[in-house]
Amino acid sequence: MTRLTTLFSAAALALGAVSLALPASAQDKGTVGIAMPTKSSARWIADGDNMVKVLKERGYTTDLQYAEDDIPNQLSQIENMVTKGAKVLVIASIDGTTLSDVLKQAHAQGIKVIAYDRLIRDTPNVDYYATFDNFQVGVLQAESLLKGLGYPQNKGPFNVELFGGSPDDNNAYFFYDGAMSVLKPLIDNGTLKVASGQMGMDKVSTLRWDGATAQARMDNLLSAYYTDKKLDGVLSPYDGLSIGILSSLKGVGYGSGGQKMPVVTGQDAEVPSVKSILAGEQYSTIFKDTRDLAKVTADMVDATLSGKQPTVNDTKTYNNGVKVVPSYLLKPVVVDKGNWEQVLIGSGYYKPGQVN
Repeated sequence: MTRLTTLFSAAALALGAVSLALPASAQDKGTVGIAMPTKSSARWIADGDNMVKVLKERGYTTDLQYAEDDIPNQLSQIENMVTKGAKVLVIASIDGTTLSDVLKQAHAQGIKVIAYDRLIRDTPNVDYYATFDNFQVGVLQAESLLKGLGYPQNKGPFNVELFGGSPDDNNAYFFYDGAMSVLKPLIDNGTLKVASGQMGMDKVSTLRWDGATAQARMDNLLSAYYTDKKLDGVLSPYDGLSIGILSSLKGVGYGSGGQKMPVVTGQDAEVPSVKSILAGEQYSTIFKDTRDLAKVTADMVDATLSGKQPTVNDTKTYNNGVKVVPSYLLKPVVVDKGNWEQVLIGSGYYKPGQVN
């Protein structure tokens, strides 16, 4: 028995020596809590997957949670991350105005907070913001709308309608303002005509970015204002809305029987919309490479936890109502029938079989 015990002890010591010699585990770098809004958009699934991939490669454990657009659910998920001792929170908020209390708890425990693609508002307890140039997204959408209409070679006038994003998402205002910086002068001089007269985020916003809501609004606009005239274009800020808008347009005969489909914009290069572009329905989308955003965010996590200053390239734009949040803005890219393959397939973001 003594000899067996000795052998077991030696084996245990040997195993201990082996385990001591192994590389440091991911847990040694700590846990990063990742709060995402919903799985109903393919875009957020890609964001979550990319964040987990990059952070795990860098030696962190991750706690990825989706709240399915339920604000109390997201609050509860973030509270759990704080309780479980996450070192950094990466939050894509559902409503950026609802997190003040839980972030106060996080700050009290020394947890750093990075707002991911959606600005967190009305709290001093957000340290950094990683996003795309959201004003430029709107500019690109408006320019693409005009290109699709044939302007300036074709002088118009053109009948257009405007859609905005969710009023509880700070980005939606940047998208709309960026687009209107291009479109408003042409509305003022009569080149563009908004038959409904509906302008401003108070009138054109779409709660929770919901495609069915956009489709219902488009139905109402068509029946109220376009029974005796054709609609030439629709400013849509997101692919999920664009698909709903297109369904409404097809329902009254656009895209068939000689009725040209209006120019419809979008954002996020989601697969159904890329397929729609290839089918000649949706005109364009905006590609935001979430792999790059994940890398920038991971760089912020690394720098923050090693006591360094994260790299930012904007310290003026994003005032959350309490402070200007230091931000890193990535460049968005317009995708249409002419460049989709080069941008989406060439970059490896999609495989050919996913969109063909």
